[in-house]
Amino acid sequence: MAHAGYSLLHGGYNGLMEAAARGASSEGATVTAVTLIGKHDEWGPFNPHANGSVHLQDLGARINHYLAHADLIVAMGGGVGTLHELTAALYYATTIRTVPVVLAGPAALRLLGFLRQEKWLYETPTRPLGFLTPVESADAFRTCLATLDTAPIGGA
Repeated sequence: MAHAGYSLLHGGYNGLMEAAARGASSEGATVTAVTLIGKHDEWGPFNPHANGSVHLQDLGARINHYLAHADLIVAMGGGVGTLHELTAALYYATTIRTVPVVLAGPAALRLLGFLRQEKWLYETPTRPLGFLTPVESADAFRTCLATLDTAPIGGA
């Protein structure tokens, strides 16, 4: 993502967030941790790759911040927080502003298959899903990034 000119907004802590932050920061991208006021003390320090932070009052403000500042949303496996963020992103991209959403990795692709099979996610003339791209490999992700036409709105 950094090679394609993107910065990273992420939760700021460990696991997949830290791996994404490590990769982005190693390539010189800005990495901003977005967390909740008061939770930073409870959850501990950010991973060492975050070079900026935003502290917001509640989960709604946090998700709105992500979506309002996103040129691209990438979802992989995760916990219930990731699921919440992904469903908010899908709703946002179908009703508010078309922002590319990329689902990567086996867990995200299984979830996408389930959502489509059970008709939780389906395309209609008034709700096209052209913003949604499943990718099965790092090479497919690189190809996806190279073909995206995003007009940067970004910022942290």
